[in-house]
Amino acid sequence: MPKPPTRREAIAELAERFQRNGYVRIQNHERLHEVGYQLYKKGYEVRLTAHSEEELHRIQGLLRALGFTVARPFAKAHHFRQPIYGREQVRNFLLLIGYSAG
Repeated sequence: MPKPPTRREAIAELAERFQRNGYVRIQNHERLHEVGYQLYKKGYEVRLTAHSEEELHRIQGLLRALGFTVARPFAKAHHFRQPIYGREQVRNFLLLIGYSAG
């Protein structure tokens, strides 16, 4: 049985996967105020892409090891997407992996 990754290794692997083909979705506050929550329900989200179920399970294990809540994954374009939902979780994830939008 393989040894679980260290915290540093888990962060590095998730950062690499995010840089490979992950993306962030941010809530549009102007649109939310214009149309209201009943019509615009998008929030803060990071999506990590997995090419196989094995890779998806690896991503989920790394997220759990770092204390993130693992949401239900979904299939899109012949791959799996593992979302991370919520403003705080998205912020914490991006800080953890050293992501800078600028």
